[in-house]
Amino acid sequence: MAPRSIEDIKARANEFADAFENYDPAPGDQDAPLPPVMAVKLAAWRRDTAERELAEAVRAAREQRLSWREVGDAIGTSGEAARQRYAKA
Repeated sequence: MAPRSIEDIKARANEFADAFENYDPAPGDQDAPLPPVMAVKLAAWRRDTAERELAEAVRAAREQRLSWREVGDAIGTSGEAARQRYAKA
């Protein structure tokens, strides 16, 4: 395969942009199943987002003087496990 020129790349990008901008959803599109790889990527993104939110909530709870035991109870683990996972060095 020959290397693509900048012009080829721009033209292809414009094709994708046009298709995106002119997309008109058909009835039922929102309920269409995701391709498996997209489902995995979405689940991984949701997990990462949830982990960030949990870490922020733990930080806020600790700032409000909740004990590690209370934090651990809230997330279903021991206080020591919560401290090991979320305490800053």
